[in-house]
Amino acid sequence: MDYIKGKGAQINVPNKFLKHHISTEEIEGLDEELLTNKPKTEVFTETPKKIISTNKSPDIGMTASINPYQGCEHGCIYCYARNSHEYWGFSAGLDFETKIIVKPEAPELLEREFLKASWKPRTIMLSGNTDCYQPLEKKFKLTRKLLEVFNKYQNPVGIITKNALVSRDIDILKELASCNLVHVIFSITTLDEKLRQKLEPRTASAAKKLKAMEEFAQNDIPVGVMNAPIIPGLNHHEIPEILKVTSNAGASFASYTVVRLNGQIGTIFHDWLKKTFPDRVDKVWHQIQDLHGGNVNDVEFGRRIKGDGKISEIIRKLFEVSKRKYFKDRSFPALETSHFRRGGSYSLF
Repeated sequence: MDYIKGKGAQINVPNKFLKHHISTEEIEGLDEELLTNKPKTEVFTETPKKIISTNKSPDIGMTASINPYQGCEHGCIYCYARNSHEYWGFSAGLDFETKIIVKPEAPELLEREFLKASWKPRTIMLSGNTDCYQPLEKKFKLTRKLLEVFNKYQNPVGIITKNALVSRDIDILKELASCNLVHVIFSITTLDEKLRQKLEPRTASAAKKLKAMEEFAQNDIPVGVMNAPIIPGLNHHEIPEILKVTSNAGASFASYTVVRLNGQIGTIFHDWLKKTFPDRVDKVWHQIQDLHGGNVNDVEFGRRIKGDGKISEIIRKLFEVSKRKYFKDRSFPALETSHFRRGGSYSLF
């Protein structure tokens, strides 16, 4: 199969939950070109009973999250969320970025939670798994509708995204920020546009994200950067420059994670690596293994997001030195829970 432009994954790997899968190993015997060579985005609808997911991971700063979309057209080759697509009966490969599940009732479900007498206001993260501002958000506007609910009830919200589309909602974000109810984090992997187009083909360019960061900072919306994932041999050397330009754009928060290739992501990533960077397959692969005790996958808390070993130490020191230089005395303001409007109404007292 030829390289598929505009897609991260170049293959569909078997779903471990399914007994059978379609194989294209003997394509020479086909008379016509496979349609899978030119996959188009398909949209599916899901109607969950609840919209807020919770977790107890010590690696994640927030315990509650909302994902209005499952699967992601951004096509980031390294995305940890790819494995979750198997629970829907799809592949973690091309299916993940072409078969998108939409939850149209997400805003109504969130409002139901806020209306419960038992609801205790707490920060909820948008994009805990897949990006809430992926391309389909232009059409469905589920994230904007969710933000309207957050604003109506004055419940704090955190956002992390790779898409500059978030600037569309600056009107609501300004209102939330005026009461310390929102943080916006842009995930920036690389400043090299050619590398970005291969790593995460349908995300916004770094230039567009930096422009959006400047706009947010000028409007007093707390904005930060997640330099993630750091992949040794591909983008680790960019850490100082990424922190420099995001600091200049007005970011007040900076953090990072290293790459980990759990489940089928290892197979997908290795195939991509052979097709895009054949001259450094072994170098990159072995350095990723060095981060995780000899494996490319990792489930150990702490080590799975920061790594361990010599290369991890180099990355950590480089990031810390750069952060001290460009983010000295900067931090996010604490989000407020005291403004929550029980019932969604303004109080007269």
